[in-house]
Amino acid sequence: MTAPFIPADAPFTTDQRSWLAGFLAGMQTRLFSGGPASAVGTTGSTPALHILYGSQTGNAESVAEDAAAAARTHGFAPVVSALDDIDSAAFASLGRVLIVTSTYGEGEMPDNAELFWDALSAESAPRLDGMDFAVLALGDTGYDGFCQAGKLIDMRLEQLGATRIVPRVDCDVEFEDVAAAWIAETLPLVAAVEGINGDGVAAPPSEAAPARVKSQWTRKNPFPATLTANRLLSGEDSAKEIRHFEFALADSGIEYEAGDALNVVPVNDTGLVGSLLGVLGLDGETVPDGHDETLEHLLTYRYEITAPNVDLLEAVEERTGNEELTYVLRHGDKAALDEWLWGRDILDVLSLEPTPTFSPEELLSVLKPLQHRAYSISSSPNSAEGSVHLTVAAVRYGTDERERRGVCSTFLADRVGENQVGIFVTKNKSFRVPSDDTAPMIMVGPGTGIAPFRGFLQERRARGATGKNWLLFGDQKRSCDYIYEDELADFVGSGLLTRLDLAFSRDQAQKIYVQTRMKEHGAELFTWLEEGGHFYICGDASRMAKDVDVALHEVVAEHGGMSNEQAVEYVTALKREKRYVRDVY
Repeated sequence: MTAPFIPADAPFTTDQRSWLAGFLAGMQTRLFSGGPASAVGTTGSTPALHILYGSQTGNAESVAEDAAAAARTHGFAPVVSALDDIDSAAFASLGRVLIVTSTYGEGEMPDNAELFWDALSAESAPRLDGMDFAVLALGDTGYDGFCQAGKLIDMRLEQLGATRIVPRVDCDVEFEDVAAAWIAETLPLVAAVEGINGDGVAAPPSEAAPARVKSQWTRKNPFPATLTANRLLSGEDSAKEIRHFEFALADSGIEYEAGDALNVVPVNDTGLVGSLLGVLGLDGETVPDGHDETLEHLLTYRYEITAPNVDLLEAVEERTGNEELTYVLRHGDKAALDEWLWGRDILDVLSLEPTPTFSPEELLSVLKPLQHRAYSISSSPNSAEGSVHLTVAAVRYGTDERERRGVCSTFLADRVGENQVGIFVTKNKSFRVPSDDTAPMIMVGPGTGIAPFRGFLQERRARGATGKNWLLFGDQKRSCDYIYEDELADFVGSGLLTRLDLAFSRDQAQKIYVQTRMKEHGAELFTWLEEGGHFYICGDASRMAKDVDVALHEVVAEHGGMSNEQAVEYVTALKREKRYVRDVY
């Protein structure tokens, strides 16, 4: 039996050639020994390629769908699924698997990959010796645990005996080009394993998985929208500044659903740009090497100039020898670094003594690209025809001497004026109103977390849904923080909002939160769940969402007559049935 032939001009690395040669040799052995061959070799049917994603905001799902479109041109019948939709026993028999996953928070699995990871990391996880896989990890180097979810899945698959087709690729925030290159590199290798050759023409998608029509409006090509409404929602005595924004969609063709996110491309504050140039003694009219625009233009439209990143901190420490900065950087104490950075922005760091010196090129090399900001949409297209709404807290802090401002929130609040704003939509298919219009819906959304639920209620009204709706909302003070009060009163009065529970934490000596109300009305909450209710959370991930999750488990245990372990299993079943979902940040 001769060795399998791989053309010399095939676009594979040495490692890929070794892997492919070994695989083909194994296939030859099975064929000559009468063992089972691939589907293509025996039946001529189109082989399946399973493309799985873990996605918190929709980016990983979008890449998975791009991979599926490309896979059809290579002769595959791609099957795209969220990681949590895959049964752990069935997973072991999938054969060829591509996984695209983001990382949520500080190195955590995204919500729709949590159950998958629990099963995969368990001691009882099945062996995966017959699986060939590749992992693409999406992340942000500005956070701890960069691409941690992808790294963990990649390592665990190898531990369980699966064979890696290509090395894992980790993407930073500008992931599109890297992801496209990963798809282009990986699919020919998988196709060669299956013994098929793509002809560059996409095979027709199945009826069960129709081809996705991608919007022309993306991060690289946002739609220039007109801001038609900018209304202050919070009262004069509020510690917050919460605003309602509306954008005209005009003839953009942009489509969205309640639960999706609207991405806004901000413009930096020109006053802050001027201060940065001044403290560094740089001329804004300089055109840095490798660029076609002035330094002032680049700092205004292209780079993040507010939140310090590690590259910048290390460059400043190297130039200044500032003892405080040296200490928090060199001792590996994350808590100390976070405490030191609290309230400081890039201008504060560049103003350390002695003043650091940067050339324009050196400065740009330690700044991150200016990113869009994603906000939960607070409208339903069936109610807000031709427009899309946001509910945003404008971030302002500091002293009268120098106020620090949120990049995008104050751009919208203060500086848009008659200018157009770049926007595009990110789909969040896992965060939707129940498909069953009779199913109860429980929504927990304090503060700006109410945003998607305003859209949910509008959507249920437009559908004529008969299912019960329960909103738990709160903030600090009812007198000035009860946003959308008139709308919620109308929802209650019309019968659309079956139950509204409010929790204003500072209106009494003992603080009351949404989770307090959950436990007070735990018996009814559990009844709604038993009736097939869907449970939603939107808002702060670091504290509120965790506290609400704890309260949910306590309610289930107490009013379901369960042990703690049984309550965990009950809530896990809610997640598996897509009846417990979150939109947290």
